[in-house]
Amino acid sequence: MRYLIAANWKMNKTVSESIDYVEKFREMVKDVEGIDIMIAPSFTALASVSPLLEKTSINLGAQNMFYIERGAYTGEISPIMLNELNVKYVIIGHSERRHIFGEKDDLINKKILAAVEYGLRPILCVGETLEERELGKTMNVVERQIKLGVAGLEREIGLIDIAYEPVWAIGTGVNATVEQAQEVHLFIRNLINDISKGNDSDTRILYGGSVNEKNAGELIKAKNVEGFLVGTASLDPHKFYKIILETLEV
Repeated sequence: MRYLIAANWKMNKTVSESIDYVEKFREMVKDVEGIDIMIAPSFTALASVSPLLEKTSINLGAQNMFYIERGAYTGEISPIMLNELNVKYVIIGHSERRHIFGEKDDLINKKILAAVEYGLRPILCVGETLEERELGKTMNVVERQIKLGVAGLEREIGLIDIAYEPVWAIGTGVNATVEQAQEVHLFIRNLINDISKGNDSDTRILYGGSVNEKNAGELIKAKNVEGFLVGTASLDPHKFYKIILETLEV
């Protein structure tokens, strides 16, 4: 299984800043092999970044999408719009979408199903809040989010990747320990293996939550950690490149 190292820029970088980043970064990774790389810029930068990634090993991702092809849905982006821009991955159910914008599991499931239908590879984000962890509900939360998120896709779960992102670690500078990550990732692997009746070998389980160039080397050694979804550290091409190098050293 090839590791996936994915960058989620969130609401950062203008179009010109995104172009500058990609022009630098693609030179850094031009000789990198054996690993999948994805960058998810803002929607405004997708059209400008897409041609810059042609004939490179870097895949283009989107940070979100709606589940309907077209219609009166002001402000939304459809899967066919992403397809036209050569987007390969789409992040679905990020905790900021869940907790700031109120997205529920049923909406996230519709997006997952639509992404697969239109040939996009979704990265389903799951994870617990600090309160839920302290109450011992981590596994219950993760199980619910995964089961509801992949409903209708159980036997085809290999068409998606899953990112475990403890909410208490996102953007806080406090990452899960290797032991914490390993425990939840093992739980997820066993869960999706059971859900899919063993058809989960193509699903990578990523860790996200204050991943940086300093802790990536240790976190990637945890069993069933098969890549990263990187936020803040991915905004600097040199730091993001260092995370990729740390992963390749495993």
